[in-house]
This record gives sequence, structure tokens and C-alpha cells, in this order.
Amino acid sequence: MNIEQLPKIDLHCHLDGSLTKAVIERRLGRPVSEDMLTVSEECRSLTEYLEKFDLPLKCLQDAEGLEEGAYTFVQEIAKENMKYIEVRFAPMLSAHEHLSCGEVIEAVRKGMERAKEDFKVRYGIIVCAMRNHTVEQNMEMLACAKQYLGKGVCALDLAGDESAFPTKNFRKLFWEAKRIGMPFTIHSGETGNLENVREALELGARRIGHGIALKQDPELMKAYAEAGIGVEMCPTSNFQTKAVRTWEEYPLRQFVDAGIKVSINTDNRTVSSTTMTKELIKIYEQYGRDEELILALLCNAAETAFDPEIKELFKREKKEV
Repeated sequence: MNIEQLPKIDLHCHLDGSLTKAVIERRLGRPVSEDMLTVSEECRSLTEYLEKFDLPLKCLQDAEGLEEGAYTFVQEIAKENMKYIEVRFAPMLSAHEHLSCGEVIEAVRKGMERAKEDFKVRYGIIVCAMRNHTVEQNMEMLACAKQYLGKGVCALDLAGDESAFPTKNFRKLFWEAKRIGMPFTIHSGETGNLENVREALELGARRIGHGIALKQDPELMKAYAEAGIGVEMCPTSNFQTKAVRTWEEYPLRQFVDAGIKVSINTDNRTVSSTTMTKELIKIYEQYGRDEELILALLCNAAETAFDPEIKELFKREKKEV
């Protein structure tokens, strides 16, 4: 199987964690070393992993940086035959007195749209609420993002330190998202918290990010399968954050066998030093060079994408390979 040539879809990829080294150096006006941007094998936790976002976030504090970051991001992923990307970022981490939330979203949308024309990669923008932000901050962001729904923005997410801020604290946010017709995914179960996975189901999430803790409850797995909820797994990142430590612990096959719509994603291309090609090759080699598994994972991504046209698009692209 020539994985390099396969048409690809990435549903879980953070813009700030995927800025290229060249963009970061250009925006900062100084050279940076790889170890300043990428986690080492000694990374001990999700909390430590998240520290790598400090530097790239400094590059996303004006409209020019946001647009350039988005454009070069697509330029890079296009090299992998990426057909569709759902890129996520937290607008309120770039908004300040000189740059409104709307201007932040518009700058990213402008960069993505320009790149779509140049590199022929379709996209959706997922706006992230942050677990460490106040309810008021997150509600303000949602109200702003609503204006761009269907105009670049495709969904809402909740990101940040899951171990410190449980999902139940954000019910009001997701009730409001449902009221205004904003679909959502939620980072859930990355740090072993099964209650966050259960909460995401009850809130009506269309997908969850990572979902490792779901393996603890067969009945909940069955509920996810029956509801058709997508699980966005990110193998390299999951090992780096110590969500799992061995392949024997990794629940990919367990989820697939349970009928759950699992997709494989990058999470953070720069922070994790990965690509979609690397992720798929890793799964291909680890699971007995199973071509049907790889195609099933990509089809799951197409079926659970927030853009309803991607399923048919992927079918056509797959036939041409």
C-alpha cells in the first residue's frame, strides 16, 4: 500500500501546535531550536506537552501572523495529498485590545481560503473554547464564531487541561451551541477521565478528541457506536502525553471492533513532529499491514467530518488512487 499517495483527511489538528519552524522564526525575528518547538521522548504528561504552545502563540497575536500561519499550514499539508482538513484553534488566545475575536477568526479564514485556492485543500475551522477560561469568555467567543458558521467555521471544541477542568463545568456552553445550531467535538478521555467521555455523549457531541478512557466501559463504547459518534485518535500525541504507554494499551482495534467510527489524526504536527503520512504508516506497520484498516479509518474520517460533502468527495478520490 502506497500510503504517501492516499487521499487524506485530518479532523484533529491544532493550528498553533502545527506552525512551521520557518514561520515561527520569521514572526519572532530570531532562530529557534527544534527542542523549543517539539516535545521530547521524556515528556511526562499532557500538562507538560501543553507548555510547547507558548512560543507559537506569540506568533498569532496579529492578523498578519494568523493569516500567514494558516496559509503556510495548508501549504505544508498539501504535500501529503490532503483533501480535507479541519483545523482548530482558540480565538480568545489571540484576541486582545487591539484585535477582536471576529478579526482573529477572519484572519485565519482569509489565510485558509487563500490557501484553498492555491493548493486545492478543502477546510473547516473548529473554534476552541478553553477549559481555563471563564464561562463569560467562552460564551463571548461562541457568540462571535456563530457569525462565521458556514463561512469557514464548521464546529466548536473544548480544549486545554482536561485533568484540571472537567467537562461538566461547561454544560452551559454546549447547551448554547446546540441552541444556535453549532455542532461540536470535545477533547474527552485523553487523561483517563471516563466521566468526561460520558458527559460528551450526554451533551450531544458529534465527535470526541482522543477518547482513550472510553476503553474502560464496554457499555459506553456500545453507546458511542450506536450513536455514530466519531473518535479522533492521535497516536503519536497519545503516547507523548502518556495517555497510553504501550501499543498493547492502545484501544484502536478495540474501538474499531466495537463499531466506533475511529479516525487517525495528527493533533499537533510541529509539537509532535508528525504528519498524516507518518501516523498512517505507524498504524499500518503496527497492525499487521492491514490495508482494509487504513481505508476504513480514512472512510470514518470522511463520514464524521463536519462538512457533509466530504464523504462523497472521498469516495471519488479513493477510486482514483
